[in-house]
Amino acid sequence: MPGGLVALLDDVAGLTKLAAASLDDVGAAAGKAGSKALGVVVDDAAVTPRYVTGLTPQRELPIIGKIALGSVRNKLLILLPAALLLSAFAPWAITPLLMLGGAFLCFEGAEKVLGAIKGEHHDAAPVEEGFVDASALEKAKVGDAVRTDLILSAEIMAIALADVAESSILTQALVLVVVGLAITVGVYGVVGLIVKLDDIGLHLAQLSSSGVRALGRGMVKSMPVIMRVLSVVGTAAMLWVGGGILLHGAEVLGFAAPAEFVHHLAEAVHHAVPLGGVVAWFLTALLSGVLGVAVGAIIATAVHKIRH
Repeated sequence: MPGGLVALLDDVAGLTKLAAASLDDVGAAAGKAGSKALGVVVDDAAVTPRYVTGLTPQRELPIIGKIALGSVRNKLLILLPAALLLSAFAPWAITPLLMLGGAFLCFEGAEKVLGAIKGEHHDAAPVEEGFVDASALEKAKVGDAVRTDLILSAEIMAIALADVAESSILTQALVLVVVGLAITVGVYGVVGLIVKLDDIGLHLAQLSSSGVRALGRGMVKSMPVIMRVLSVVGTAAMLWVGGGILLHGAEVLGFAAPAEFVHHLAEAVHHAVPLGGVVAWFLTALLSGVLGVAVGAIIATAVHKIRH
């Protein structure tokens, strides 16, 4: 009996070590997959604040909370099952679908670049005509934001799935859950902070300390700059990530020349200049972004011709 107990304890210890190793693998894979979704994450953080523009400050955080809850439903109840079914029954489709998502990122980024060149501005929230009921306006804004989030979340989950496509279904599911929840908490936590920065600044500006008051006034004045910087960074990240997805996808599908050119050029720079790793990374991002602009501009031109 004691021998059986010792054996049982050994088995439990072995299973515990195995579970711990699996969790480490999931954590590492989730971190790697999440980092590759950076462009979509930044875009998500840049887009969401416009949905609380024009509403009372008291409703800003509750509305962001509703959007975050809708984002969790999108990721866990819609996209997670769809991703696992795709991985189980049509894994060959993951790369083409990911490239479609990358092309969509390029299109969105190029649209913003072309709009900036033409002097068009779309940062303000759209004005809903016919809404006189505040609750109806709020419901409409939340619905619009959750629908937009579904597209962005689909891109995030596709990027994460592609990075763990060779893992077991259980690992894929755990990674997608971790990535989905972590990104949702991160994005909407940052969004909540962004939309309340002016209120925090106004509060600080009313305190007795002159230094704190100056900080508060600076926070209020910096909000337009922060939003513009976030928009620019989001656009750049979309183009860089979208172009990178297309390069990698083409390589996987057998058209490796563009990706190999970028890789060899980055390697040459890495060994030729000081801080070569950093410079090589920026060069890779730049070339991916250039490809993103080119592909996005072609798609945008075609879409505009179809519309008109």
